[in-house]
Amino acid sequence: MRFLNQIIRKYPFSVVCICLIWVLSLTPFLPETPLDNVVLIDKWVHVVMYGGTCGVIWLEYLRQHSQPDYGKLFFWAFLAPIAMSGVLELMQEYLTTTRNGSWLDLAANAIGVTLAGLAGAVAVRFLIPHSPTASRGISASGNCSSDGRPSPPAR
Repeated sequence: MRFLNQIIRKYPFSVVCICLIWVLSLTPFLPETPLDNVVLIDKWVHVVMYGGTCGVIWLEYLRQHSQPDYGKLFFWAFLAPIAMSGVLELMQEYLTTTRNGSWLDLAANAIGVTLAGLAGAVAVRFLIPHSPTASRGISASGNCSSDGRPSPPAR
């Protein structure tokens, strides 16, 4: 329970986006709109929903952490949303009578997640300020040489 409270407190907009995806994915019916006539509008909506949600995850993660952990980002902002998408598509197919799962929806969701991941990686690379010593392998205490190897102990 403590973990869940921490997640909600640190990543409130991500949690709202994820809950919104669950609600919209399992809603028995969605009203018709004039956009229903646009070719593949459903797939574009999937790309935007998952891309937007993962973009929010990236932004909130980078706001909370000065040094990104790429393993955690890969899991929480890439693998987990795609897995969630697969679970939701299976639930639509087998647990609802008004919705049906689709491989193309899963593919569109994965494309949205991937685009957000690429945008997040670009943001980390070019927009996040890096300390000049971190890029050369020098610790804050200055006990490493310029090539990143430990310096010999002082005598």
